[in-house]
Amino acid sequence: MSKKFDVVVIGAGPAGYVAAIRAAQLGLKTACVEKWHNEKNEAVYGGTCLNVGCIPSKALLDSSHKYAEAQEDFKVHGISTGKVEMDVPSMIARKAKIVGQLTQGVKGLFMANKVEGIQGSGKLLKGKKVEVTSADGKTETLEADNIILAAGSAPIDIPPAPVDDETIVNSTGALEFQAVPKRLGVIGAGVIGLELGSVWSRLGSEVTVFEAMDAFLPAVDEQVAKDAKKVLEKQGLDIKLGAKVSGTKVAGKGKSKTVKVSYTDSEGDKEATFDKLIVAVGRRPYSEGLLADDCGVEKDERGFVKVDEYCATSVDGVYATGDLVRGPMLAHKGSEEGVMVAERIAGKATQVNYDLVPFVIYTHPEIAWVGKSEQQLKEEGVDYNVGTFPFSINGRAMAANESAGMVKMLADAKTDRILGCHIMGPSAADLVQQVAIAMEFSASAEDLALTMFSHPTLSEAVHEAALSVHGHAIHAANRKKRK
Repeated sequence: MSKKFDVVVIGAGPAGYVAAIRAAQLGLKTACVEKWHNEKNEAVYGGTCLNVGCIPSKALLDSSHKYAEAQEDFKVHGISTGKVEMDVPSMIARKAKIVGQLTQGVKGLFMANKVEGIQGSGKLLKGKKVEVTSADGKTETLEADNIILAAGSAPIDIPPAPVDDETIVNSTGALEFQAVPKRLGVIGAGVIGLELGSVWSRLGSEVTVFEAMDAFLPAVDEQVAKDAKKVLEKQGLDIKLGAKVSGTKVAGKGKSKTVKVSYTDSEGDKEATFDKLIVAVGRRPYSEGLLADDCGVEKDERGFVKVDEYCATSVDGVYATGDLVRGPMLAHKGSEEGVMVAERIAGKATQVNYDLVPFVIYTHPEIAWVGKSEQQLKEEGVDYNVGTFPFSINGRAMAANESAGMVKMLADAKTDRILGCHIMGPSAADLVQQVAIAMEFSASAEDLALTMFSHPTLSEAVHEAALSVHGHAIHAANRKKRK
């Protein structure tokens, strides 16, 4: 006899586990199916984000940044340390410990909220049933009034660079290097490629990043992206735009293995040799094997599950969230969708504001943005004002020796409503959230300009950018009107 639930969630990543917990909090009998497991065949929660994505990469980014600071920046503060060394296995072990603590934390939240965690691969069947296949091959069937698909995503593989998990790796393998590669190639100058490239560059790798597109970070405001490229190249990343990789060839044995990369740029065909190569060209929805042919749920040509603005599929009572559906593949976007779906199942009128999804690239300095970019507003024909303020004249940033970057704010020329904010600089991820909150309440640039900010803080750069929108910045920056 199959088990019956009010809600069954397939996938325990940021979209899935949050949906399961919220559903249980609302009094719904909930189960969450997760295929990841440990050596004891016990489910491991947290999905890509906690296990091989957001959290472990940030652990390595922080460790490598502290190493780079000790090597290069401490002397600015008058601190002498002598020779600084990095124990890479210890760094990797610390990362693993953090991952373990957080995944166990999700398990504890399931227990506290009475969510039944079930280990195995879930497959949606016709009639709102879920077939679960455990690691040892056993199957069971679950029934539910509502099903939430949250299977997440996986790295995209490309034929010119087949991953062998040794010399050619994807984002998962790049988190497990036990030594610093002397020469490191990265295919893809997106969020993942730049973050992972930064980690190993700080530790001493000669890093080359291949990007097939001619534009650098096209989703970022062009002015900010241009400055970001300069800063990253100054840090040692060799970023090659318009460089299309056509093939790879692994040679040698053991620790002497190398990979030769063939690519084409504006100058013609070229080759480069590396000790390791990271393939970071994006991610794809993990929808293979998730849906039975007769379950009724539709996918598009790229494998994304088709949903409406409330994440409902074409089958009543079946929803899909996170990386599995349209929109940016971001943990926080998936979590908010999970909450929305759980609350709508419980009868609440909840929705997600997709216009205000914050984005962050955790390089150093960080790059973060929310809302529209200047190029988007130009394309849409919107009349707008621009305010900018550089961290180079922010007292707190100067005191911390973190003065690279700027805050750029865009406001409607008629209503003054903030339309977007793009930041490159120290704590950009946290600073842009201040603007996201303001935008959620339809704030104007004047609203932020009239708000008192404490001194000295990095937040003052946001304040000055808002003042600059109308040419009132106290410490610099010119207002520009664009159409």
